[in-house]
Amino acid sequence: MTPTETETESAFEIDRAAHTIRFSRHLPARPARVFAAWTDPASVTQWWDPTGAPLAECEIDAREGGAFRFVNQGHPDHPFVGTYTRLDPPNGFDMAAMGATSQTRFTPEGQGTRMVMEMRCASAEHLEQFLKLGIAEGTAKTLANLGAHLAG
Repeated sequence: MTPTETETESAFEIDRAAHTIRFSRHLPARPARVFAAWTDPASVTQWWDPTGAPLAECEIDAREGGAFRFVNQGHPDHPFVGTYTRLDPPNGFDMAAMGATSQTRFTPEGQGTRMVMEMRCASAEHLEQFLKLGIAEGTAKTLANLGAHLAG
């Protein structure tokens, strides 16, 4: 894997052989609060958009098989939609979106939480499409917003 950002900026690594993007970040809250920040629409609305703007729409059915739909103000025609495939509060969740799957795990670390998210694309071409769309950088910004939200 090739690190592409520093830890304080929502580090991410790209593993082209495994078609994955892996994010790691220390968050200033315990796992239960981090899990809630990911699954409560009122909370997600405040931090999801990489620009820092509140979401225009946020729908979450936080159960296995439940769907979510996030609409950024600047891109109303391109909602982020997916399905939860596993929920394990407060330890993490798995989801499927945009043809990829992801696992997000929360582990206590000091007074906060170590969050590790791994997005797995269907193929090398799929991963390259994600990278061209800026998903790695956008997600890193979104996770920095999450850290700020939890710190505030």
